[in-house]
Amino acid sequence: PKEWFDFNAYLKIGDNGQVTIFSPNPEIGQNVKTSMPMIVAEELDVAWEDVIVEQTGLNTEWFKRQVAGGSQSIRQEWEGLRMAGATARKMLVDAAAKQWEIDPSECSVKEGIISNGKGETLTYGAIAASAAELEVPEEVKLKEKKDFSIIGTSRRNVDIENITTGKPLFGIDTKRAGMKYASVLRAPSFGQKLVDFDDSATRKVAGVENVISFSVPLKEQGRTADKIAVIANSTWAAMKGKSLLKANWKQETPTENTALHDKKLLALFDKAAKDPARKDGNLKNAFAAADEVLEKVYESPFLPHSCMEPMNFFADATGEKIELVGPIQTPAWTQSRVVNMLELAEKTGDEEKDKTLYAEAAKRVDIQMTRMGGGFGRRLYGDFALEAAKISSLANAPIQVLFTREDDMRAGTYRPAIKYKIRAAIKDGQLTGYHLSEAAINQNMFSSIPNNFPAGAVANYQVDFDNHQSNITTGAWRAPYSNFLASAEQSFFDELAELLGKDAVEFRIELLEQAKQNTELEGNYEPDRMIGVIKLAAEKSGWGKAPDGTHLGFSVYYSHNSYVAEVAHMKMVDNKPKVERVTCAVDCGIVVNPIAAKNQVEGGIIDGIGHAMYGDFNFDGGQSSGTNFDNYRLIRMNEAPQVNVFFVESDIDPTGLGEPSLPPAGAAIANAIYSATGKRLYKQPYVKEVDLLG
Repeated sequence: PKEWFDFNAYLKIGDNGQVTIFSPNPEIGQNVKTSMPMIVAEELDVAWEDVIVEQTGLNTEWFKRQVAGGSQSIRQEWEGLRMAGATARKMLVDAAAKQWEIDPSECSVKEGIISNGKGETLTYGAIAASAAELEVPEEVKLKEKKDFSIIGTSRRNVDIENITTGKPLFGIDTKRAGMKYASVLRAPSFGQKLVDFDDSATRKVAGVENVISFSVPLKEQGRTADKIAVIANSTWAAMKGKSLLKANWKQETPTENTALHDKKLLALFDKAAKDPARKDGNLKNAFAAADEVLEKVYESPFLPHSCMEPMNFFADATGEKIELVGPIQTPAWTQSRVVNMLELAEKTGDEEKDKTLYAEAAKRVDIQMTRMGGGFGRRLYGDFALEAAKISSLANAPIQVLFTREDDMRAGTYRPAIKYKIRAAIKDGQLTGYHLSEAAINQNMFSSIPNNFPAGAVANYQVDFDNHQSNITTGAWRAPYSNFLASAEQSFFDELAELLGKDAVEFRIELLEQAKQNTELEGNYEPDRMIGVIKLAAEKSGWGKAPDGTHLGFSVYYSHNSYVAEVAHMKMVDNKPKVERVTCAVDCGIVVNPIAAKNQVEGGIIDGIGHAMYGDFNFDGGQSSGTNFDNYRLIRMNEAPQVNVFFVESDIDPTGLGEPSLPPAGAAIANAIYSATGKRLYKQPYVKEVDLLG
């Protein structure tokens, strides 16, 4: 186009009819860079072939939630994205009607062409200039969902050609004139403080230009982390120089190890019960009157995020404006942390004045988002961005910080180790009491968890938790809280169903039917929608009709506002259980982009299977057991099963999808392994309890 015309924060239209739609949220592989613009384009009523998609930077005035986390991007922005497209469409129609001197109701639109019923047409490009001058309408009419022509159709990833041909897209691709490269030495053990260091050998490496010690604030720990940056004219020189540093550290807080954690967590169960997060009925009486009690403990280790693209970030903090570029899931939070760390905002003690000074300082920090080679929660925390900003400000040079794989595994943010104790009271062949206790490292139970299924299905019900505070940095890991809880609970339900002499699928449906009746004990889920995915998965998998030699395992879970049921199809191959197929049913409301949705579900299931089977990560003396992929096991190509995905037809607004397929996977596998081998599994990774390796 010779000229572009801005309509709102989400779109601009060129004089030739080309439309640029801006994608505001971080893209970590969940495909929002394609799906969010599809929603705008639907309401704008433009041909998708005429759309160019661009990633926006952080803009807190224009956009309310530029975050990749919790599978909430589409759900939270659904209404706003539709309104953006519909508002621009109305302005274009109003401008055309004004030119034709008719009422806008006499106009119709299809794929960027406005018609007036008299055979006359105007393209969006032809009317864009005058339309952009109109006042933004206060009310617009959204499309009927039955009239969608883009939403619900498969559209390929807008970056696919650039990804497959290696064009610069990712943070690691960032280049700027005069940019230096920084490799950072961090404490070898958690809880250590730098005493001193010798950089004489480092400075002799060709290309090394400077060595700087610094510290950055640690998330929620109320202390700082000491680090040493080697700055060079290439990544190789920086990393080589770092390898030659000789640093002395002292232990400031106690060292942590997995053996200690096991003892600490087991000791927490009795303590946790004193302060329940939810308590229905009289659990004590239910267990006292029980004919039988089933009690099991389930255990999971720490896990790293293992993003394919290592942590990296670019910062130029040398002038009045600070430029930050890279892969970050939380740009607004990162901006605020940079403002505070670099003390960009003066503090006067006057609350209102300080807010104004902070807002002005924040405008100086410009964050541009790149596509990410994986996030999974690791890029929520932005320690790498803080490092880049601090090093750039101290070195007075534009800097790219790049982690090695070992850097991220040794000094990362991890899924916390967790243990769950689950107890069930049985009276006259019925479940009369249910007690879930969580003991975790650092983690406080997510507020929604106590209200998840089977909340509301059992009259006497209690959930409680406690945690051991550790200096090991922990945080969100794909499908936080539910990623292991689903494995524990759904494995427990299978064992409970067997004890009661009931079919695993029918037992869950029976409980959900009870939840529908117990209206005074509501959970945060909809029983009918959960029953829907259970029945769909059972039907599509041939539940109860497995051919000889095939063993089925069932699991269902509600998380991130969506419902997912999975059936693992397993065979014994050379006396080892092998997952050949997974049948999955999903209710996530309206599916915006089916091919991308299917990819998300498949990826989540394979991720969940791999980590449940093989993911093992421990600490000894404050140091991690895994340092790279040679000693940290991930699922391999030949171990990935076929995944058949079925979506529930729905006109409910979209809910989460990037995470919900992962939680049920672990239990589906565990329950199938039990069917195949007769062995119940209580500890992840399952490879420690059963021979899974060929």
